[in-house]
Amino acid sequence: MKQKKTFTAYFMVHGAVIAAIYVVLTILFAPISFGPVQFRISEALCVLPYFTPAAVPGVFLGCLLSNLLCGAAALDVVFGSLATLIGAVGSYVLRDHKWAVCVPPILSNTIIIPWVLRYAYGSEDMILFAMVTVGIGEVLAIGVLGNGLRAVLEHYRYILFDRKANFTEK
Repeated sequence: MKQKKTFTAYFMVHGAVIAAIYVVLTILFAPISFGPVQFRISEALCVLPYFTPAAVPGVFLGCLLSNLLCGAAALDVVFGSLATLIGAVGSYVLRDHKWAVCVPPILSNTIIIPWVLRYAYGSEDMILFAMVTVGIGEVLAIGVLGNGLRAVLEHYRYILFDRKANFTEK
């Protein structure tokens, strides 16, 4: 029973820390985090489900809070956050293929966010043009920065994310 409580605390703390980092990065770089041409650096965290399932609710809550705190439209808060959740779940599903982990968040945001921009903000851009601009930002944020983050964290995987090492009975 004690081990289950410890795992639950571990899961909640990791998720909360990931959400907090996502919010801080989004707010810190707010001028480039929103709009039809966006480069949301915090989206690099969408590769973290490769290491821990706690990252799935962490990036979702981080995106939700970021959108709320930065004054995004209601449709953006809901559907933008859901796009990040879909991407994070996809990353978790593909966690056995480290180079494919970045694909689901790139695709989900590239497909969903242009529609959010159109209906939440009345963006006059054509959907395909918005998909290209959002997609480029996602490839840079997740494909480049996210894979770089994943490569760096790979060296510390067993210190930061190994449940067996953190929960052995003493």
